[in-house]
Amino acid sequence: MADAPTTHFGNETVPEAEKAGRVHGVFSSVASRYDRMNDAMSLGVHRLWKDAMLDWLAPRSGMALLDVAGGTGDIAFRFLRRLHGNGHATVLDMTEDMLEAGRRRPEAATYEGVLDWVVGDAMALPFKDASFDAYTISFGIRNVTRIEDALTEAFRVLRPGGRLLVLEFSRVPEPSLRWLYDRYSFNVIPALGQVVAHDRASYQYLVESIRRFPDQESFAGMIAAAGFGQVRYRNLSMGIAALHSGWKI
Repeated sequence: MADAPTTHFGNETVPEAEKAGRVHGVFSSVASRYDRMNDAMSLGVHRLWKDAMLDWLAPRSGMALLDVAGGTGDIAFRFLRRLHGNGHATVLDMTEDMLEAGRRRPEAATYEGVLDWVVGDAMALPFKDASFDAYTISFGIRNVTRIEDALTEAFRVLRPGGRLLVLEFSRVPEPSLRWLYDRYSFNVIPALGQVVAHDRASYQYLVESIRRFPDQESFAGMIAAAGFGQVRYRNLSMGIAALHSGWKI
């Protein structure tokens, strides 16, 4: 179908209808080694970035969190730990293998009853309007086929006064540092993927997908266009990652 809409899968141009399946394949392939690989390729810094997300969210007792593309539960576990279990977290991911890896983590048993694991699509969330106090997505939104649709869905499922927080790899502003980071990303991360996850191709895609994601200002504009107010962002590690925030006013 010559007129079918297309999108990017890393550096490839693919039909929109194919992207979700290909992303699913990537994360099914790496699920069992995903957490180990995150530590290896970020030298553990991803943990600090995720803690920064929770610091900015400042969870309060009784809050209901939806963590989209939540995979193995890193954000949900941090959230519930800060509330001593006095809240509720729902982890949604399109890949059952990622959720299964999260269910096997020791923390999962601790929070049984206040933690749900749901297979679903960020562009068509299986929840009623105004169901959650906070929506988080960590290193996942760049993999969504239509980012605008995911942001619209985030707005829909948040209650009035609810908060959106997005943690994602971003654009290093300083050219010489960006050059160094690109060399590291394209030469080291796929090689680590081969050694640690036995999957070079998936991590080649992940590096390429980072470069296709909008810069900080452009993404902030997309969040505002979805209806969110008080849109702000903070660079982390000189812009290697960024935290974006918006409120449903």
